[in-house]
Amino acid sequence: MRFAVVLPGGTAGQQLEDAVLAERAGWDGVFVPELAYGVDAWSVLAAIAVRTERVRLGTMLTPLPWRRPWKVASQVATVDRLSGGRAILGVGIGAPGLELSGSHEETGVRERAAMLDEGIDVIRALWAGSRGHDGQHYQYRAGALDLPESARPARQRIPIWVVGVWPRPTSMRRVLRCDGIIPQYQAGDREPGPADARAVRTWLTEHGAGAGFDMVADGETPADDPAAAARQVAGWAAAGCTWWLETRWSDAGQAGHDPMRARLTAGPPASG
Repeated sequence: MRFAVVLPGGTAGQQLEDAVLAERAGWDGVFVPELAYGVDAWSVLAAIAVRTERVRLGTMLTPLPWRRPWKVASQVATVDRLSGGRAILGVGIGAPGLELSGSHEETGVRERAAMLDEGIDVIRALWAGSRGHDGQHYQYRAGALDLPESARPARQRIPIWVVGVWPRPTSMRRVLRCDGIIPQYQAGDREPGPADARAVRTWLTEHGAGAGFDMVADGETPADDPAAAARQVAGWAAAGCTWWLETRWSDAGQAGHDPMRARLTAGPPASG
């Protein structure tokens, strides 16, 4: 299992320093939220890319139906180039109410799901050098100077992680088109646990996802009790999760900077 942090906020400079600290403390990845307005995620990730050498970098997550896929493709490819091939793109359909209200973005679930599917196709096609797309939601034609080699990713395939709602068949089929799953569990009134993750991993394997297919677990582990932190993530690792994302959603924004910085300094919740 690899260990990453989702930075809860702060200024651009604070997020940059937090990312440098995370790499120094042994974390494997740094993810940042992508907001409609605020500190720009991809600008911060570009700065982090040139100040770090090892950590994977990405968003958690990009609401793709509310972004232009060719713009996202260029932003991710740029970070991938700057970082020497360390970018990860996390995408979902978006959550109404978290974006700017009254901005006339699509809110219908089916429409956003269709835009997500097509947007993933557009991004993959652009990274592969495609010069045109004529779909239901997106159309483009590349001019003679629009696709320079310098705009291509550093790697042949940048990982795309997508939100998958378990056990919804349509949502899970979308997951199989990508490189990793950010699970959302329909668990009723109880808290999801490693048994739910094990069921997802079993389904993925049965439907052709290989051992290298990523699956995310997330939560908050204590900074002052390494053994307890390691125990907390061990069950998720045994269930087939490949990444633990340390979050502080309850402290998002400026107020969450100091608690997350303390957690970063303590290092990842690994057992050794």
